[in-house]
Amino acid sequence: MRPFDFTGTAVVTGAASGIGAALAPLLAARGTDLVLLDRDAERLDGVAASVRSASPGRSVDTVLADLADAGQLREAADRIVVDHPGTTLLVNNAGVALGGRFDQVTLEEFEWVMDVNFRAAVRLTHAVLPVLKAHPGAHLVNVSSLFGLMAPAGQAAYSSSKFAIRGFTEALRHELAEDGIGVTSVHPGGIATRIAETARVASGVDAAGAEQGKREFARLLRYPADRAAQRIVAAVERRRPRLLIGASAVVPDVLVRLAPGSYGTVLAAATRLAGLRRGA
Repeated sequence: MRPFDFTGTAVVTGAASGIGAALAPLLAARGTDLVLLDRDAERLDGVAASVRSASPGRSVDTVLADLADAGQLREAADRIVVDHPGTTLLVNNAGVALGGRFDQVTLEEFEWVMDVNFRAAVRLTHAVLPVLKAHPGAHLVNVSSLFGLMAPAGQAAYSSSKFAIRGFTEALRHELAEDGIGVTSVHPGGIATRIAETARVASGVDAAGAEQGKREFARLLRYPADRAAQRIVAAVERRRPRLLIGASAVVPDVLVRLAPGSYGTVLAAATRLAGLRRGA
């Protein structure tokens, strides 16, 4: 498959901050028109304005939608298909986090994570896929996670959603090869985004545990979002089937391969050791 041609239109979800916001100017600089989707109107408008200023020759459209709402997503998808028939790149990047063991999570909370992290990507891809197939050489990117490679305690909902998107992506990679469409599964490690700030904590977790969990989660987020975006753009250009970003994704991936049945014990020991060091 030839290297990806960036001169079409890219749809990027979760574009108001983090990796999505970092992808927008990089794609525009390569000649890509943009459709930026998010639920945060103020931040989304800020990203769009910045891109328009830096790349005045590019078209930048914004779509406001809460991906947890199937009706809003359907309306957004219909608009994108009608208004942007030149779409050649879809980046399903939007994601939310929920901390807590499965017995602390309500089914409504679990479904919220699945709706945003998995079902929204499925629904948007299903809607946009005919447009991509009309342009041989198009590309699809689905952002999974480190927790789509491993599933630690306290991440039942999040890991379920990210393993699901990983499986969905791998199946599409095989199905769409004959149509000349590239597919990349992205597994970021601890990327410095707002996900810890916006994460929800299961209703069964007490307040003290919730604050501690958020602090521990935030400490993991060190890899710059702009560097992550650069690596994704390079992976798209080279048609890489899978991209792991950061040592915090690469090392655990090796651990899971070497000890698929017992990596949880290693993770627990490492977590305890890290806690002792912080308390020293």
